[in-house]
Amino acid sequence: MPLGVLNNLSALYAQNNLNNTNASLQTVLQQLSSGSKINSGSDDAAGLSLINGLQANSTALSQSATNATEGVGLLQVADGALSQVTNLLNRAVTLATETANGTLNATQAAAANQEYQSILSEINNIGQTTTYNSNQVFTGSAAGNNIYVGDSSSQGSAIDNLYFAPLSSTTVGDSGGTVVQSSAGQFIDLSLAATSVLTTAAQSSDTITGGIKFTVTNADGTTTNFTTTSTSVGQLVSDINKDGIPGVTASLTTLGAVGGAAGATSALADVGILISNTNGSVAISNAAVLDTTTGEAATSLFASTKATETISYQIGANEQTTNLGATSLSSQGSAQAALLQINAAISNVAAQRGYLGAQVNTLNAFSQVATTQQQNITAAQNQVQATDYAAATTQLSKYEILSQTGISALAQANSLQQQVTKLLQ
Repeated sequence: MPLGVLNNLSALYAQNNLNNTNASLQTVLQQLSSGSKINSGSDDAAGLSLINGLQANSTALSQSATNATEGVGLLQVADGALSQVTNLLNRAVTLATETANGTLNATQAAAANQEYQSILSEINNIGQTTTYNSNQVFTGSAAGNNIYVGDSSSQGSAIDNLYFAPLSSTTVGDSGGTVVQSSAGQFIDLSLAATSVLTTAAQSSDTITGGIKFTVTNADGTTTNFTTTSTSVGQLVSDINKDGIPGVTASLTTLGAVGGAAGATSALADVGILISNTNGSVAISNAAVLDTTTGEAATSLFASTKATETISYQIGANEQTTNLGATSLSSQGSAQAALLQINAAISNVAAQRGYLGAQVNTLNAFSQVATTQQQNITAAQNQVQATDYAAATTQLSKYEILSQTGISALAQANSLQQQVTKLLQ
């Protein structure tokens, strides 16, 4: 190689290697100081995507355990109220049995009846004033209270729909219903273009210029047309959930996620609304056209078995509550008749408390599974993300030495080229 001063190639090589060493040294120092070996997409793009997903799962599962605990609290409030109702009914049994005996005089019988009527009033009071988080518990709402648990994905989510039968002196207890589990639903494809041109452009923020309509077939065979003119796709989902159709919930997802197949005018990435339906007495049909600002339209329903797993209480054909409102202890005969009704009420309250207790166990199981899953996901995230300090300190020592040797090499390269001046002397 000729000896010249135009380009100091040795210095360039030394400088390039020194820059690479310093960049690696900075990366190691960042890993050591942050405790994470992935601090940007340039460190490990695939790894960063994985840990971000695991973080979302972990956060959702942590909150899901809290959701289940709050649901247990709601159930325990209801069970505590019904426990007091049972105590009141047991006192009513004593009063009715005493009055039915015929040994009381009119004044004593009137006093017993007065206390009995006070018991019925207190049952009414319990039904009206039992609240959780300032919301009345015993509403009898068919929509129930949805307790959501999940890992932020549609596949890893579940809902326990809690039903609280109305509580008053005319509706005491609840029995005859069944607990069912279902993942059935209907998918409304918002990306199915009216022009038969394949598109997947529908978004939650899209503006709805028309509306959507579907028919609900009720248990008694009657039909109800559900229609909305929501201002956006996301608002439409919210409106369906607020409508309170028993067992029916809505969420935004894709055709592929609900098990659909691509066709001439549909793709697996098509966005749509999944209407989950766990109510065997409700049928969803007749979806009408929905237009958005992008020109898309929903013209069909796709039956899916990948809706959110939902556990719900279905009111049975032989659903029973007890009406104590018309009973009294004004005479021996009425006391004897009331006694039979009170016993039936105690049985129905016991059945209702049994359902609530079963849901407490279900939510506790949900909470335990979510907690265990969250721990394991956090452990997996830690394996991918956490800095291995043994390896990192070894790398630190290596790059510190290379940095020192690189500076020495660069100095040597610069000094060697200066020797050319001796040839000019």
